[in-house]
Amino acid sequence: MKTVFQSPVEPGFVQYPYAFYDTARTYGDLVYWDDYKKVTAVSHRAVQALLKDRRFGREVPAEMQRPGPAHLLPWLKIEAHSLLEAEPPRHTRLRALVMRAFTSRAIAALEPSVHELSHALIDRFPDTPFDLLDAFCTRVPVITICRLLGVPEEMSPDLLRWSHAMVAMYQASRTHKTEDAAAKAAEDFTAFLSEYIEKRRTDPRDDLITRLIAAEEDGEKLSRDELVATCILLLNAGHEATVHSLGNGVKTLLKLGIAPCAQTTDGLVEEILRYDPPLHMFTRYAYEEVDAFGHSFKRGDEVALLLGAANRDPAVWSEPNRFDSTRPIVTNTSFGGGLHFCVGAPLARLEMRIALVALFARCPNLRLTAEPEYSNTYHFHGLTRLMVQT
Repeated sequence: MKTVFQSPVEPGFVQYPYAFYDTARTYGDLVYWDDYKKVTAVSHRAVQALLKDRRFGREVPAEMQRPGPAHLLPWLKIEAHSLLEAEPPRHTRLRALVMRAFTSRAIAALEPSVHELSHALIDRFPDTPFDLLDAFCTRVPVITICRLLGVPEEMSPDLLRWSHAMVAMYQASRTHKTEDAAAKAAEDFTAFLSEYIEKRRTDPRDDLITRLIAAEEDGEKLSRDELVATCILLLNAGHEATVHSLGNGVKTLLKLGIAPCAQTTDGLVEEILRYDPPLHMFTRYAYEEVDAFGHSFKRGDEVALLLGAANRDPAVWSEPNRFDSTRPIVTNTSFGGGLHFCVGAPLARLEMRIALVALFARCPNLRLTAEPEYSNTYHFHGLTRLMVQT
């Protein structure tokens, strides 16, 4: 297996990781990424296979679990009850309860709201250059997830602040200061949700938190900690990836001079997700000895799956470094796969489709006023800002 070297915080890589992916892929399905000290899947076939292989999972094997540092306890408590970090049978139970509340009907019912919200935000665009990330790409998903959950929209600035602090724990640029901020955010987020959940117990509404509470009280229950962790996961994951997807997508479209129309948007959304996805790495543990793609994994070995590399595999897509919204849709890895396929994928696609059509219909002369830059937040991949003018 070839050993590759690439700092995930090196400026050139942060701005364009795909050159490294292209090189790594020439060495085979798996490489050893020295900077992460991990075997890393870089081909589409390897990433897809390992996402779906039940011999691998997210939960740390029992004999490897260790108590975390005291200063991180609030954050670790939420992680311990997160659907994303669980495996069967715990994952099966949690996901079934979440899916019972997070129905396709509930998502479809949001379409008029997302349409109205998109146009209301566009109505407030200034005539001077402004940051589209802040004015539009962030607000569409965060306000939508607030409405879905039933959380007051005026809380969205706090939710954003807490969310950013918590997901920063997964970034290559993480520091002790990052950890302190994540722990404080987890503490504040938990306190807010605990109080809000109690309000919904006595004053139920037609929202996701009420449905999760109802699911908790029907035999198979969500515990209090699971309920809080699930709401936090849905709030965090429900907007973070969509913000990056919208921002990256608008940036690409403006650079290439492409304007979406309603007839081509489904293909356009899939190509945006393939071409410049919001999450580039997903890790899993081996639960037994596994021979895969020429490598023997031992129980407890961690493997990194490079979603961003898989999505540009020339074995699957012709000229993969070229943006082409007319491509036949082939399943990309941007929403993961297998047991941990993203619960919110239908919502993200809905938001992107509606928001992109509204934006380019209402702002046909939209243009960049500064060169967009990606944030040093790998393995997330999103812009620091997106300065535009209508």
